[in-house]
Amino acid sequence: MTEQRLEKAHCDWYADEEILDTTIGGLLREQAAANGDAEALIEGLPDGTSGRRWTYAELLADVERLAKGLAARFQPGERIAVWGPNIPEWVLVEYACALAGLTLVTVNPAYQKRELDYVLRQSTAAALFLVNEFRGNPMAAIAKEVAAEIPHLREVVDMLDHDALFTDPIGTLPGVDTNDPAQIQYTSGTTGFPKGVVLSHRNLTNNARIFAKSGNLGDRQSTIGLTPLFHTMGCSMGVLGALQTASSYCPLPSFDPNAALDLIAREKVTWTLAVPTMAVAMIAMQKANPRDLSSLKMIGMGGAMVSPDLAKAAEAVLGSKSLVAYGQTESSPVITSARPSDSIEDITTTIGRPALGCEVGIFNPETNEIVACDTVGEIRSRSYATMLGYNDNPEATAEAVDAEGWLHTGDLGTMDDRGFVRITGRVRDMIIRGGENLFPAEIENVLLELDEVAECAVVGVPDEVLGEAVAAFVRMTDGAVFDPEALRAHCRSQIAPQKCPAHWQQVSEWPLTGSGKIQKFKLRDQWIAERVAETATGA
Repeated sequence: MTEQRLEKAHCDWYADEEILDTTIGGLLREQAAANGDAEALIEGLPDGTSGRRWTYAELLADVERLAKGLAARFQPGERIAVWGPNIPEWVLVEYACALAGLTLVTVNPAYQKRELDYVLRQSTAAALFLVNEFRGNPMAAIAKEVAAEIPHLREVVDMLDHDALFTDPIGTLPGVDTNDPAQIQYTSGTTGFPKGVVLSHRNLTNNARIFAKSGNLGDRQSTIGLTPLFHTMGCSMGVLGALQTASSYCPLPSFDPNAALDLIAREKVTWTLAVPTMAVAMIAMQKANPRDLSSLKMIGMGGAMVSPDLAKAAEAVLGSKSLVAYGQTESSPVITSARPSDSIEDITTTIGRPALGCEVGIFNPETNEIVACDTVGEIRSRSYATMLGYNDNPEATAEAVDAEGWLHTGDLGTMDDRGFVRITGRVRDMIIRGGENLFPAEIENVLLELDEVAECAVVGVPDEVLGEAVAAFVRMTDGAVFDPEALRAHCRSQIAPQKCPAHWQQVSEWPLTGSGKIQKFKLRDQWIAERVAETATGA
């Protein structure tokens, strides 16, 4: 592309990328026909070895068998929830639902009863495919308790019981349109309740294709699934990115840097996706126990900025180039990305330029006007990748996507005259912990269930490893004892571990706005100032 310069913070240079009318199942059939002998799916084991393997021909055969069994029991358009770690069966269910015209609902395996109950009810899921237990979470027991109270949930299936998973393949597979819903992925909202992002086959297949194209990912390569499958980085960019290039996908049940490095060496992995904390851990382990990682060429990173030191260490120690991407579930997810030809400075100080097929602008959130280059405003995107909407929530959909088709990300940033975007903050008070979005209202609602908690405010505070950590400021009722361990135990029994506050502070009064709202930024600033003072005094 000829070098250009922007006059305002609005870039549509890349928006004319051809968008294809593809479906997930259709692409799998195409790859099985053209690359049937290529490896498609490899089981990664927790000890860093590999287990079962499928070629594209074998994968399609198993997926069609599973899909026909589903089609015999469920009508096109019904929702099927999958609740488990990164295992091959998760991928089989993802593909089978796509072929059977069913909508996959992705569920975080760390969820507790209240979280699972909410997702299953809000999505009106007709079935739940799960594993019995993962990392100490008794999922089968939780599901049994929840399922007894949800009439529309007709089946609970253990994915590792193949007699239950693969029922008689007697159903007829329906036609599936590119604009049909393919997945519902839940992302927390400012109300404290997650919103179900409905994504189409067209959204997901093109976003994965464009991600692979922008990263110059070659055909018949190999990738390892480090990011969770319930997230778009896993089931879309990872699984479908591999599909687009007839490459193999090796899911690792849960991230462990030694197991990941062993599998990269064993399977000659060429690219992977990670949040920066994962890359930091792998660099440390590779230094301690070197392996042959000569196959690894690229690590795509999202969820947090990539520091220059991290990018340089990844290349020096892991031998791979780092490419940053920015997105949201509502955009399938990629909105901006770096390209392999970008300089190390641009890769480490920006979130890249608009993704192919995507138009990005920086807007004044008060006037809705595009701002000048290098001026802070809200990052907004407009593209084929924008969600169909929030499930059964037209009000929230209208708030997120305006009448002109712009997705309001809620993130603040700037764009320079070359189209490179930088994030400077957030319109909303979302916490990004280790690349995962957490919303304070959900955590606050859990704390306010306790009679002894009068008021609370949850904010994100700086953390050297995770980017941000969760901090809870709590005002107790008169006479109640402030006991952080008891508060933490209550949170842990109700929500996933990563949402539980790491820092606790008792307050007697709040910094308030003129209208009486808590000024969370002042709480964050106060917390930082106290840490700086402690460091200075050696406390």
